[in-house]
Amino acid sequence: MTAPLDREDIPSIAPGFRLQWEEAQGVYVILYPEGMVKLNQSAAETLKRCDGKRRLGEIIADLERQFPGVALAADVERFLETAHGNGWVRW
Repeated sequence: MTAPLDREDIPSIAPGFRLQWEEAQGVYVILYPEGMVKLNQSAAETLKRCDGKRRLGEIIADLERQFPGVALAADVERFLETAHGNGWVRW
C-alpha cells in the first residue's frame, strides 16, 4: 500500500517515458521503449502539468480554473496514483 498523496508532492514524468502529441491519432500519448499509451483529455491535461516544478495542489488548482465548477481533486489524485503505479510519474 502506498502512502497517501500530499498536496506538496511535486510530480514529474518519469525517466524513460515521454508525453507527446500524436498528430496522426489526434491524442496525447505516453511513449516508452515497450510501447505507447493513448491518453484521454483529462489524463493529458493532468500530465502536461507534471513538469517537476509544480506541486500537486497547484496542478489541481490550475485544472479547476481551466474547468470551473468541477471538483477535480479526487479524480486527479486517483489518476496520479495510477500513473505512479504504472511508472509514468515520479514524486
